[in-house]
Amino acid sequence: MTADPSWVEHYCDERDAAFLYRALAAVELDESRRTLFDRLAKVEDRHVQRWEALFAEHSQPIPQYRLSWRTRMLAWMARRFGADMVLPLLLAEEGREVTAYLRLAHGTADSPVHDAAFQIATESAEHARELSGLLGREGEPWHAGGGGGYLRSVVYGFNDGLTANFGLVAGVIGAGVSPTVVIITGVAGSIADALSMGASGYLAAKSAAEVHAHQIEMERQELELMPEVEEEELALIYEVKGFTAEKAKETAKVMMRDPVKALEVKVREELELTEAELTPAIDGWVTGSATAVGALIPIAPFLVLDVEVAIWVSLFVSMSAHFAIGAARSLFTGRSVWASGRDMFVVGFGVAAVGYLVGEAITRIL
Repeated sequence: MTADPSWVEHYCDERDAAFLYRALAAVELDESRRTLFDRLAKVEDRHVQRWEALFAEHSQPIPQYRLSWRTRMLAWMARRFGADMVLPLLLAEEGREVTAYLRLAHGTADSPVHDAAFQIATESAEHARELSGLLGREGEPWHAGGGGGYLRSVVYGFNDGLTANFGLVAGVIGAGVSPTVVIITGVAGSIADALSMGASGYLAAKSAAEVHAHQIEMERQELELMPEVEEEELALIYEVKGFTAEKAKETAKVMMRDPVKALEVKVREELELTEAELTPAIDGWVTGSATAVGALIPIAPFLVLDVEVAIWVSLFVSMSAHFAIGAARSLFTGRSVWASGRDMFVVGFGVAAVGYLVGEAITRIL
């Protein structure tokens, strides 16, 4: 009898998590944080044992386990750059785990799996809150989007620059132009794309900050103009979080005596806004720089090799980079490294093929 694939996935995820928490503990210098990571690893060990017990109860074999490439990458990043580099990604993963286990519990009512899934979801939620505390955040992290900060901007900027300029270079190669024109086009495309992505990153982050500021200001005015209504909303928020109706009203009344704290609660719980990881200027600079690096990859071989060799080297290096950047995207999506890398490889090859055919077609028409 083969094991349920969804059970296998959860089981392997728990073993990956235990390994990663121990990797973070090994590089953490702060004793309290190191202790926290060690404790979280032991909790993940209990989750593994619970799954093994469930496999045994249902006469299913214990699955073969191999550490995932995604976990290897995160552990390497922690060793190389410190635990803080991977904490936003780990927080997002804990958030996905809470949602997945709650879904599993909902779909397996009146079975042993239900109780185990619900318990693991509860403990994963506690993990997420503790990791949020390390990042200076509050609230329920599993309701928020995935983090990533610098790393996310680097990965997505690099991805855009690589794909866009690879298609552009393929297009001018298809047109049969001289190597000089290929280089000029590629370099110009790199600069234009980097400036465009950098400006877009800056403006997007700035717009988001302005929207958040406007929402917060509106909430502040509502607290001043209609305190009774806002107090009722606060009471409802606390009631949803598990307070009794009487306790929720009492807590809301006390909170309204301090407008600053009341606003913080409303912003966090009602608007679900958190402080941005990067300022608009830094986000724009990081995104633009990563785009420029990615965009230079397809053109670099033409700067040092003969055009006949450079074409094939550019194709090989660019496609390898597409697979690698797709694999890196799996850090945010939670998909397997192979699936993400494969999809990005196909996209990159498709963009290059279309660019080449368009360039060749235009040359024939002209």
